[in-house]
Amino acid sequence: MRLFIMMIAALALAGCKATPQPTNEHVLTYASPYPPTHPFGLADQEWMKWVEARSGGRIGFKTYWSGALLSSDMSIEEIRHGVADIGLITPIYSKGGAHLLRGQSGFYGGVRTIEDQVSVYDCLAARFPGFGEEMEGLHVLAVQGGNFPGVLTRDRPIRSLADFKGLRLRAQSDAVDILRQLGADPVNMPMGEVYSALAKGVIDGVVAPADTIRSLHFAEVAKHFTTIRFSRGAYPARAMSDRAWRRLPPELQRVLEEGRKVWEAALARQLLKAEAAGIDYGKANGISFSAIPAHEQRGFDALYNRDALGQAQRLGQVGIDAVPIFHEAQRLIAGGAIRCNGQEKH
Repeated sequence: MRLFIMMIAALALAGCKATPQPTNEHVLTYASPYPPTHPFGLADQEWMKWVEARSGGRIGFKTYWSGALLSSDMSIEEIRHGVADIGLITPIYSKGGAHLLRGQSGFYGGVRTIEDQVSVYDCLAARFPGFGEEMEGLHVLAVQGGNFPGVLTRDRPIRSLADFKGLRLRAQSDAVDILRQLGADPVNMPMGEVYSALAKGVIDGVVAPADTIRSLHFAEVAKHFTTIRFSRGAYPARAMSDRAWRRLPPELQRVLEEGRKVWEAALARQLLKAEAAGIDYGKANGISFSAIPAHEQRGFDALYNRDALGQAQRLGQVGIDAVPIFHEAQRLIAGGAIRCNGQEKH
């Protein structure tokens, strides 16, 4: 009986080998600290399928998800040195070498859409050489914006800026100074610890986008979401090492250049889809949603921009003249349609 089973298995394997398998001229490794089911991972896979089709199968991918190859704080250096050919990079979390890219993401006060975040970034990168200098050794394949964080609270909603006073809130580092000015008590903790902290009353709320209501199950431990807009900027988020880039013939390099808009559109679509799912989930599970009045939002944006200007000035301490970059970002945003050198940016 055992011999019979082995013969059947051998025949099955032989049958598999008889089926022609497609081959790729170039198999590129792709690495991400996120799982393939995350909105980032879904967008990444959408881009890969497009590239494979556009290249006629000449390019294929081998993927490494969930931090198997790539970290969050060293991703730029890891891709630059060939840990993977292409990867998700996070200059906003980088420990060094990306001071401008990290700082400029706070210069977008008043921006309203993910598409505008990316357009402002493109205009700034085209005008100021420092952006490219910090990406030396890499080819940027996609720039990423993001959903705007609001404030999720346990017991009482935020109806005005005055309501921040006395609240202990988990927040990202670029919002800490602003929250303190509003009388809140901001704390920094890993996002993975927020659910427990909310459940125990260690914190009163969290600054986070609406998609976390579903993805992190916050509807179980909080009841109010305020859609005050914490402005955020775009940054280069997918990149390829120069070494891997030079291995490709020019026609395949052009495929990757064309794919940038495909990747950026997929990222925006997946982020907005996750946000909508979070809002729907929250409403179905008892979360109340409210927005602060428009004049309060304008006041918050002004506070945000004063803080951002201070950050731009402090970059001078490391030899970066970021104040003109801040002012140019604000000029672009104030103009409505984003225009670079007199031409509208899409």
